[in-house]
Amino acid sequence: MIYLNDCATHIQKNFRAFLGRRYYRILVKNSVLIMKLNHYNAMATKIQKVWRGFYVRKYVFNYHSRKRYLDALQIKNEIVRSELEEYAEQQEQIRIRKEEEEIKKKKEYLARKNHHLISTEVIPGIYNSPFLPYPTEAEYLLQNVKPLLHAKKKKDKTPYDPTCRSYQLPRPQQLPPLSSKPQGPFREPGDVQKQRYKPFQPTLRVATSFTSLEQARQMMKAEEWVTRINDDIFVPFSKKDFNYEPLLHTTSKYGHLYYGNRFFREEFLDRHITPKKQKGTKNK
Repeated sequence: MIYLNDCATHIQKNFRAFLGRRYYRILVKNSVLIMKLNHYNAMATKIQKVWRGFYVRKYVFNYHSRKRYLDALQIKNEIVRSELEEYAEQQEQIRIRKEEEEIKKKKEYLARKNHHLISTEVIPGIYNSPFLPYPTEAEYLLQNVKPLLHAKKKKDKTPYDPTCRSYQLPRPQQLPPLSSKPQGPFREPGDVQKQRYKPFQPTLRVATSFTSLEQARQMMKAEEWVTRINDDIFVPFSKKDFNYEPLLHTTSKYGHLYYGNRFFREEFLDRHITPKKQKGTKNK
């Protein structure tokens, strides 16, 4: 039994020694490989560093090209700055011009509104004081503007026709039903609706023509022209060769009328007058 234990111990010792040496060789081999790789990595890093430095100095951070770029950028910045200053100046001028126009419009509106304050030849205005050597600016402004007029309403050129449907109120089709008749002396809803929506009844003044008097005069003149007896116009007495034409009331084709010639009572002015003898006179 002792011999078997020693043999087993010896076998285990040798096997464990083999595993230890094998593991050590693997560690050495890996360490050597790692050292080689580190060396290669260092060499590659150095090569990359040198190349990148050359590339950056050559193309990225080139002093001369950077200087030329900065000089061009400075010139461009000056150009842009000058353009911006000109644009800002133009905008400021436009703003000032607009403000001046608004102030001018307000002054003109106030001058047109207060145009009654302008001075006349008889009475000087409040802006034209006789104690000043010359009128104020407001006085010149009042003289150069027109008075403010009220806006006139546009008149409808179409004549007013009360019977036109467009002037009448829209009539509803049917009124809503009432629950019950209200108390008091109220009229029926139908009568109220009829009274409200009845057509216009123009007065005599509206229905009569505005020129009715002139038309009546024209009709009277026409009737007089038709019904008058003597159509001859009046001829002055300067024409001696013109025979006088008697009127129809005094003559006819059968002779003179009796009117005014025979049947009037004759007058004898000296019928009841007798000659009397005066005292102190002799009969002849």
